[in-house]
Amino acid sequence: MSPSVGAPRALADVYGRGVAVSARPALEAAVPASRHRTTRDALSARPVAIAADTPLICSAGGTDPALLAQMRDGGLPVGTDLREFRTEAEFAARVTEARLDGLLLAMEYPLPTSLCPDEDAVKTARLVGLLNNKATIGTLVSPRFQARRGVVSRADLAEAAPAGESWVLKAATDDAHGASLDVYLHRAGDRVVLPLFADVLDEFVVEEYLHLLRNWGVQLYVGTDAVARLLAVTEQRVDEAGVYVGGLFGTVTQPPAELLAECVAITQRAADIGYRGLCSLDCAQTADGRLVMLDLNFRITGGSVPLLALQSIRPDALDGPAESVKLLVAAPLADLLAELRPALAAGGLLVTSGHDTARTDDRARQSTLQLLVHGDDPDDVSARRRALEAKVRR
Repeated sequence: MSPSVGAPRALADVYGRGVAVSARPALEAAVPASRHRTTRDALSARPVAIAADTPLICSAGGTDPALLAQMRDGGLPVGTDLREFRTEAEFAARVTEARLDGLLLAMEYPLPTSLCPDEDAVKTARLVGLLNNKATIGTLVSPRFQARRGVVSRADLAEAAPAGESWVLKAATDDAHGASLDVYLHRAGDRVVLPLFADVLDEFVVEEYLHLLRNWGVQLYVGTDAVARLLAVTEQRVDEAGVYVGGLFGTVTQPPAELLAECVAITQRAADIGYRGLCSLDCAQTADGRLVMLDLNFRITGGSVPLLALQSIRPDALDGPAESVKLLVAAPLADLLAELRPALAAGGLLVTSGHDTARTDDRARQSTLQLLVHGDDPDDVSARRRALEAKVRR
C-alpha cells in the first residue's frame, strides 16, 4: 500500500491530454449570488500551480502576475493555458469555449448539463454530485467502516438532532452550494445553532459524534487507465469547532493497513462507475479503537495540490515533515507576498495557490494565500507555520 511509483506531478499526469479542468462550483439558484462567491473563485484557482500545459478555467484572482512569478520561482509547473474569468458570465463563456475547442471538461464540482452536456465531460455532473453527496457514503463504504448515520428531512431535523445529545450535521445534496456546506458539530448540552445550509436544503445527514484519536486524509487518484492508486497519507489539523485548517504531510502516523486497503477499494468502486481524477478520503481511528470513514471528497482538495507540488520540485521532501496553511487578509495579494518575501527567500516555504478578489467583479475585498512549510525538523516546521498564521492575526 505504499504510494505509487511515478506519482503525478501535474494535472495532465492524472487527466491525460485533450482535457480542460474546472475546479469551480457553478452559481446555484438556491443561494444568493453574493454568498460564497469568494470561496468559489478561490477554489477555481487552486490547481494553477500544478496545471502545466493543461487548460485550466480559473478566476482572474488567481492569475496575479506577482503570484504566478512567485510560484514559478519555486519551480512549480504553473499553468501555461489559464483561461481566466472575472464574472459569472465569463465563467460560463470559458466553459463553452473549452467545449468548442474540442476539449473534454473535467469538472471538480457538478455543473449544469445545459453548460456542460454529459458527452463533453470526463465525468458527468450527476456522478460528481452523487460521489460527493454525504448521504451516499454507505453505497461506497463497507459496513465495517461506516459511522452510525441517518438521512432526515428538514421537518424531522429537530427530533433527530436534540440539544441534549451529541451529533454531527452534514448536507445531503448532489449540488455544490459554493463549497460552503461546512460540517456542524454539536456537543450535548450546548445551544443548537444550526448552520446556514439548514435554511437552504431539504435533507440532512445526522451522524454520531465520534471522539477521534487520529484523523487522516488519504490522498488517491484515478488516471486514464481507470485504476485507483494511493498518492500519500496526510493528517488533518482542525480548529476547536472541528473545521479543517490545514494538513500534515510526510512524517505522519500511518493508518492501519486494513483502513488504507478500504480507501483504495472505495476509490476503485468510484473508478468502476466512471470517476477520474484526484480524491481525498477522510477517515479516522476513534478513542475506542474503531476505524471509520468520515467523508469522501472526490475532487481536487487542499491536500492533493501540495502533494503534487512537492512531487514536482522536491520528491525527497515527501518523506519529511511539512504542513499546509491558508492565510486570509483584507489587503492586496501583492502586499501579502511582499511581506512574506524574506521567509520565501529563506527556503522551506512554497506558495501553492492564491487569489485576490480585486481582480474580479466580486465586491468583497479579500486575498487568499495557501502555502506549504517543509523542512527536516517537525518542530521547526510547526513553529514556522504558526509564525505565518500570527502575521495575519496581528
